[in-house]
Amino acid sequence: MGFDVLLKGTNFARLLGGLGVAMKISMISVGISILLGVLLGSLMTRNLPVVKAVSRGYLEFVRIMPQMVLLFLVYFGTTKALGLNLSAEAASIIVFSLWGTAEMADLVRGALTGIPAIQYESSYALGLSTSQTYLHVILPQIVRRMLPLSINLITRMIKTTSLVMMIGIVEVLKVGQQIIEANRKASPNAAFGVYATVFLLYFAVCYPIGRLAKYLEKKWQK
Repeated sequence: MGFDVLLKGTNFARLLGGLGVAMKISMISVGISILLGVLLGSLMTRNLPVVKAVSRGYLEFVRIMPQMVLLFLVYFGTTKALGLNLSAEAASIIVFSLWGTAEMADLVRGALTGIPAIQYESSYALGLSTSQTYLHVILPQIVRRMLPLSINLITRMIKTTSLVMMIGIVEVLKVGQQIIEANRKASPNAAFGVYATVFLLYFAVCYPIGRLAKYLEKKWQK
């Protein structure tokens, strides 16, 4: 079945190392996306025509543009056009942060605009300040609405990091290809074993995160 090739030398350890590279890129991108997404999403709820127009254009551009094309555009196009010495890893983080920020900002905007205005008015009528209203009334509701969707976004970003192999980053899928090529003659079925193992590694990372999202969604619907 080709699994024997993983027992040769350090092949399995190399796969785990490649997974670590993918996780590093995705986690850094997730952290940046959350911070910038919350800021942009909050700005999008303000009655500022220029901010709304720019943010809407940004969201549409990121959603329409395939991540692979955006990777090529940033890594190959930007470096030549602006003369920047941008590493493949830095380019990947920029691209996934741009994508994640757009998705997170839309989640934040939807959560904020979904809060009825009467809740703000009632809080103020009870004597709560603006900061107290957001801290004790608005924020708990936003977290409940956003967290399951945000966790799903994280799993999508982790899985999509497999695209970074296209710009030369040696992540788990690239390592898998290298192992297959090195053992093509000795282990003709290596592709099945290696790719099945890569699938299981991604599954082991993403499945618990997905279950957590479903658990929180069911818990907060009660």
